[in-house]
Amino acid sequence: MSDTAEGLRRKIASAGDLRAVVRTMKAVAASSIAQYERSMGSLDAYYRTVELGLSACFRQFGTVPLDDPQQGVPKYIGAIVFGSDQGLVGRFNEVVADHAVKVLTALPGDPKVWAVGERVRERIVQAGIPVINAFDVPGSVRSITPLVSQLLLESEVEQAGGGIATVHVFYNHPEAAAPYTPIDLQLLPLDAAWAQHVAQVSWPTKIPPEVLDTDHSTLRWLLHEYLFITLYRACAGSLTSENASRLAAMQRADKNIDELLDTLNGSFQNLRKTAIDEELFDVIASYGSKKDRRSRPT
Repeated sequence: MSDTAEGLRRKIASAGDLRAVVRTMKAVAASSIAQYERSMGSLDAYYRTVELGLSACFRQFGTVPLDDPQQGVPKYIGAIVFGSDQGLVGRFNEVVADHAVKVLTALPGDPKVWAVGERVRERIVQAGIPVINAFDVPGSVRSITPLVSQLLLESEVEQAGGGIATVHVFYNHPEAAAPYTPIDLQLLPLDAAWAQHVAQVSWPTKIPPEVLDTDHSTLRWLLHEYLFITLYRACAGSLTSENASRLAAMQRADKNIDELLDTLNGSFQNLRKTAIDEELFDVIASYGSKKDRRSRPT
């Protein structure tokens, strides 16, 4: 009986330690969500500025600097897939990887992938899609910029070399009603149809702007910034979703641990009560036996 009680004590202590770890991970995930949400929010005004600048350039220059992808030439389909390096995120990697595989296999051309996160890379490889390069998931807001710059450089080089026709981005986007939903957006090429759409963005004042340069340097710079912001927001959105998924998993774990502790504590209290009752019965039985012996005639 004492061994069973000691075993329950060890289980209760282990569950308490695990609950402390889970609650620490909950706090870290919640803090990370706020950090990445602020980073996305800080880009909103800048994105609007870049979009207005592009709209002004397209109105003045048209879409001549942009090239539509060549038709009839078999090329690879590039994809950037954002996942996670760590676990405890539920089906986070499965959802985005399966969505990417479904979309890519339906497109004409053979897919090639840049994978961000070891776990999503494994899922993509298992589906039979080659991975050009794999990157670690950023651990902070400061680490997003170098990653995005490298991804943008490699994708632009591949497209300029004629090996890749289009580049898609797949990531889990945070939602209010659910932790996330998988998103597919086309990063490259920025074709004439996209330029016409941006050109229709209304200018906030009655006086339209005039772009002074004649070599399209302003347009090229704005296009680069647009691609950078788009990829940055996808990365930050994926990180927000990852931590939201981890937070939800830790909340479920915390609830389960609380229920387990209630069960263990209840079992321990019942065990103690049973032990005390048995000791009392032994005392009463012993007292009764002695009384009987004293009352017998000698």
